[in-house]
Amino acid sequence: MTRKYFGTDGIRGTANIDPMTAEIALKVGEAAGVQFLRGDHRHRVVIGKDTRLSGYMIEPALTAGFTSVGMDVVLVGPMPTPAVAMLTKSLRADIGVMISASHNPYQDNGIKIFGPDGFKLSDEVELEIEHRIDNNLGHGRAEPRDLGRAQRLDDAAGRYIEFAKNTFPSDRRLDGLRIVLDCANGAAYRVAPTVLYELGAEVIPIGVEPDGYNINKNCGSTDVEAMQAAVVMHGADIGIALDGDADRVVMCDENGDVLDGDQLMALIASFWMKEGKIKGGAVVATVMSNLGLERYLTDLGLNMHRTKVGDRYVVETMRASGCNLGGEQSGHIIMSDYATTGDGLVAALQALAVLAKSDRRASDVIRLFTPLPQRLTNVRCETGDPMSSEGVLAAIAAAESKLGSNGRVLVRKSGTEPVVRVMAEADDLGLIDTVIADIVGAMHEARL
Repeated sequence: MTRKYFGTDGIRGTANIDPMTAEIALKVGEAAGVQFLRGDHRHRVVIGKDTRLSGYMIEPALTAGFTSVGMDVVLVGPMPTPAVAMLTKSLRADIGVMISASHNPYQDNGIKIFGPDGFKLSDEVELEIEHRIDNNLGHGRAEPRDLGRAQRLDDAAGRYIEFAKNTFPSDRRLDGLRIVLDCANGAAYRVAPTVLYELGAEVIPIGVEPDGYNINKNCGSTDVEAMQAAVVMHGADIGIALDGDADRVVMCDENGDVLDGDQLMALIASFWMKEGKIKGGAVVATVMSNLGLERYLTDLGLNMHRTKVGDRYVVETMRASGCNLGGEQSGHIIMSDYATTGDGLVAALQALAVLAKSDRRASDVIRLFTPLPQRLTNVRCETGDPMSSEGVLAAIAAAESKLGSNGRVLVRKSGTEPVVRVMAEADDLGLIDTVIADIVGAMHEARL
């Protein structure tokens, strides 16, 4: 069934335009609240947000929806997405909600929902909530005496700070390390610098002056030039860039050379293998992760399970396969021993733990494999399915035959915009260009 509101990561859109309006937020609160009413106890929902201006509109609308069905609301203010997931479980709440559009610009916003276990909702549950939004609103509204209340949790930040610090090995400190930390003017602008400082680091914070408009603007994990420049300028040992809701991270070494999610997964996997902490005999990654990562993991004696794009699909496969490490090339790193969703700060701490144990520079320690050349081309596709064209399928098959075991090709429709993404990687860059050109040409011929 086609979903009307939910996408690959909750509900997302331009603020004050359907579906990201106060009206829809009110309905989501009411529908999701009814979905998770169970038993006779006082029901509770945790609501966090990032620093977007539109959060001031969406937060009270959601609060109204949840209280209207008898749920008490715990407001935690600007907090990372993983903090909301952690607090939902820690506070024994029935549901958690994060108001954020992650790495998108301030004009956008979104609603991410977590169940009582701190995990993102399944497709099936999201469909049930959608059905309630459009068909059953009003049936679960509380009597006047049973309406919910709303209150702020004053120590929410302190709880997350202590949680994050406790994921760092107790026998290590960050003393002597100079770290540039880019918080993207987003949700982690207060908590992340505190965590690194209290673990002993000299912290050079940037992207910590949110004004409602500057989240992810020329900063953060999707625009790392500010981090790179600051690392070189200050002679820092390493750089960390979070995104707007701090569920993803990208890092750089002392030279400003970037380390993406694939490199971080390789580093953490290697570290955990030596510590005897890796579980499931594998790492879970998406179809976008570089073949170089897969080869490196094979050399470690680990398998790599691939999923479709989306961190919640990574989590689902991790839970099914018993793995405790997974993630995306974009920097979503999930470590199920610590968190139920991607946590950029906690992932960075695992990388820093490796650096803290070494007397060498970051460039000598944390880059463990050379990625294969990888190219991605987006083809505009307003209608049609590329996999329904015999010409396109033939071009893909021919590309796979040309690449053989020395590369791979991936063609998929975007879940967020009307484009088809054509990705190829191989040791031979010229061959990559050839197979991509062949597939794109077949798409144009099919007029997709």
